[in-house]
Amino acid sequence: MANSGDLNVGSVIRFNGELCKVEEYIHRTPGNLRAFYQARMRNLKSGKIVENRFRVGEAVELVRVEYKQMQYIFSEGDFIVVMDNETYEQVYVPAFLLGDGFKFLKEGMEVKVSFEGDEPILAEAPVFVELVITYTEPGVKGDTATNTLKNATLETGAIVKVPLFINEGEKIKVDTRTSSYAERVK
Repeated sequence: MANSGDLNVGSVIRFNGELCKVEEYIHRTPGNLRAFYQARMRNLKSGKIVENRFRVGEAVELVRVEYKQMQYIFSEGDFIVVMDNETYEQVYVPAFLLGDGFKFLKEGMEVKVSFEGDEPILAEAPVFVELVITYTEPGVKGDTATNTLKNATLETGAIVKVPLFINEGEKIKVDTRTSSYAERVK
């Protein structure tokens, strides 16, 4: 059994019978009180945020999570279908586990999926993806004095803000964590 000092951001624990992922973890020592850990966690089943204070040395149940790189095939309703590259087994993963990264997925991309037993509990899109712009307004020459952005529609249907010099048909790199433009791909 682990204690509260063993936790860190990204840990998966069983809290009140539910699986939770630690998103924020701070050690606090108020002036005349005992030290404690302030944790903000996301319930992996419902997606709700839970906050709790752990005493220093308090027992917590860490969950062993298995990660696999899997290939995204297609989406079906509220699920995405991914394939294990070794066994060619197809697994249905709830799309909400990917968060905003879901809108940047293209067929054949690698997705990191976490399992507890046979059940998928976490999924992460690649951090950076390269996508082609299918539509954007043309930039006006001479409008580059300020850091002005415009909307661009990508091949997956997602819309991101890009600088004025980016044109339709160009390939750009997008950060899926922040849904923002990173750079132009040559």
